[in-house]
Parts: sequence; C-alpha cells; structure tokens
Amino acid sequence: MAKELGVSKVAVPSAGNAAGAMAAYAARAGMEAFIFMPDDTPAANVIECRQTGANVTLVNGLITDCGKIVAERKEAEGWFDVSTLKEPYRVEGKKTMGYELAEQLGWRLPDVILYPTGGGTGLIGMWKAFDEMEAMGWIGPARPRMVSVQSATCAPIVRAFEAGERFADEFENAATVASGLRVPKAIGDFLILDAVRASGGTAIAVTDEELVAAVGEIGAAEGIFAAPEGAACLPALRKLIERGEVREGDEVVIFNTGSGVKYLEAFE
Repeated sequence: MAKELGVSKVAVPSAGNAAGAMAAYAARAGMEAFIFMPDDTPAANVIECRQTGANVTLVNGLITDCGKIVAERKEAEGWFDVSTLKEPYRVEGKKTMGYELAEQLGWRLPDVILYPTGGGTGLIGMWKAFDEMEAMGWIGPARPRMVSVQSATCAPIVRAFEAGERFADEFENAATVASGLRVPKAIGDFLILDAVRASGGTAIAVTDEELVAAVGEIGAAEGIFAAPEGAACLPALRKLIERGEVREGDEVVIFNTGSGVKYLEAFE
C-alpha cells in the first residue's frame, strides 16, 4: 500500500522482527528504510536490517524512545511512519492470522487463543477478522477467549487488566530477553484490553526464566525453535490450567511470532 500511495521513505521503531520485515519489503519496493532500535536489540535483527539495505540507528533506550525519534523527525525527513497502529494497513496484514486460523479449522474458531503481546497488533487484528468473518456469514458469533501474554518484567497490559483499567500506564524499567515483548507503553493498549475483556479472556505474565526454558521444551517436543515471545505462551497456558481458566477438552491455539535463531543471546 505504501508503494501504491507513492511513499519513497519509510521509518519504524522496532525491537527486531518488524524492522527486519520492513527492511526486506522496502528493498523489494525500492524504498529507503530508516530503522531505530534499542542498542541492546539482538544482533541478528540489526545485521538482517543492515544487510537488506536499511539505515539503522541504535538508540540508548527502549522502543518508546525510538518511537519518539521517528515522531519528532518524520515530517522534516519525509518519512512515512510505519509504527504500530500509526497507519491503517499493518493491522490489515496481521488480521490474516485470524482468517488463516478459521480456514485451517474448517471455518470455526478454537476455545482459547494465547498471543504474545508487545504492541498487540496481531491480537487486535485477529479480533477484527472474527467480526468481519461473522458479517460475511463465514463463522458464527462464538469467539475464542483471547489471552494476552507478557513478560513479568514488562507487563503493562497485564497490570492494567488486573486493575480494571482501560488504558495501560507505561511500565517503568521494562526489561526482558524476549525483545518483542519489551514494549512498556503500547499505543493500542485500550484495543487490546477491550478485545481481551469482550472475549472473556485474560492477561497473564510469565518470568524470563520460564519463557526461555519453554523454548527448549517446545523445540524438543515439536522440532520448532520458537522465539522466546511465542514460547512464553506455554508456561502461561500451564498457569491458566492451574487456575481452572482453561479446562480439559478446551481447544487451545498458541501463536509463535518469530524464530529462536534471532535470539541466541537469550540462551547464553
């Protein structure tokens, strides 16, 4: 869409995977890519962006600090801001996860979906897709219970959910080896929380130790080298089972959102 609309320069703050995707697509589309990442972003993500031709700036701070730089400079630099939910098309791309899920299950939905939540666009997008599919008569009114999974050391959505708040305050001193979850303030916080509550779902946090251990457990069981973000959903599911919020017979889908190969520092 950016290419169709005549955009020539795109910019994004990112902790890794969004930047790699944008850099690759920008290269194919003949656009200049400007990427701002925390200086402790996993090296694989930084290298990937540079090797696909992007202009990469490492910032001494968090993704929110990177976002401020893009916001401050975009008009003067002529950048199109591809930040989470700052433009309408990223959620349209992410929502296809909801369509794909329904298609693979024979046009029905599972009982529970666990989704690792940083910016939360995937969760928001799926929730939008479900309404669209019902409007087209592809599925009925039943919805999965949506579960937002975060790291205990960066859990603004979990904290807001537990406090009954619609907006999530910035999470101070945010830190987690699952860099995609290190989003201390999500611009779509209220959309995430609205979807979780409307679905009868919940928000839950796990420790970094739990999510790193889960990478090995998933790998040994399934042959999938999951990203720490996706792996976080496994200990989260166990906690929900212990609390009686997921019961035997429930159909549960866990989303993995990246490759463990990009997070080698997390396993040292």
